[in-house]
Amino acid sequence: MTHAQSTHAARDAAAGRTGAPPEGAITVTTDGMPGWLDPVAEAARSVRAQQLSRFLPPKSGAGRQSAVLVLFGEGERGPELLLMERSGTLRSHAGQPSFPGGSLDPEDGDPATTGPLRAALREAEEETGLDPSGVQLFGVLPRLYIPVSGFVVTPVLGWWRAPSPVGVVDPAETARVFTVPVADLTDPANRATAVHPSGHRGPAFLVESALVWGFTAGVIDRIMHYAGWERPWDRAKQVPLDWRA
Repeated sequence: MTHAQSTHAARDAAAGRTGAPPEGAITVTTDGMPGWLDPVAEAARSVRAQQLSRFLPPKSGAGRQSAVLVLFGEGERGPELLLMERSGTLRSHAGQPSFPGGSLDPEDGDPATTGPLRAALREAEEETGLDPSGVQLFGVLPRLYIPVSGFVVTPVLGWWRAPSPVGVVDPAETARVFTVPVADLTDPANRATAVHPSGHRGPAFLVESALVWGFTAGVIDRIMHYAGWERPWDRAKQVPLDWRA
């Protein structure tokens, strides 16, 4: 079994699916990746949805199927992560920093197999101008749920093997595209607990003149933890949010 096949098999098993990937499936492989990404790939193979979030997809199957691209690259300051800031006029999660991503389209294919992979790459290209041919997909995390918007989200992990220029493609969707050094995400000085008026509390990162919180911060926090990159930080340090968040 190849690395690509084993990744598919592991994720399908975690989701309770069996059988081979459909013909023409996108390759998911760890071959040729830098060694510093090995802990992330290993975590993706073993982590369960319950270890990532308490918000899991409804058993009824309800929810809008979607995917995000968690894209790691190498910049001037070493390993980094690609993020974007959503337009303030959007109906869902307006103004929030996030991973590139969005809802699955019919042409993306089966939501249970390769659909999320295709959607993550397609949405990243539409939102940031990213060239998908330079991205190596190396893992898929379990599907998670965002109750406030009803999205069932599959985080797709990528290695930016051949970086391409990125930026705002449509200002109606994206306000800013930026990268964050992993060193800044793991720096305890940049970490805090976001507190929403509803009572919800979750991890937050103050990086690149942005407050990253909510679903995106939760995924980053868990990746850092299970990859062994997390450093002790002051969880009593709070950042209050308002009702517009």
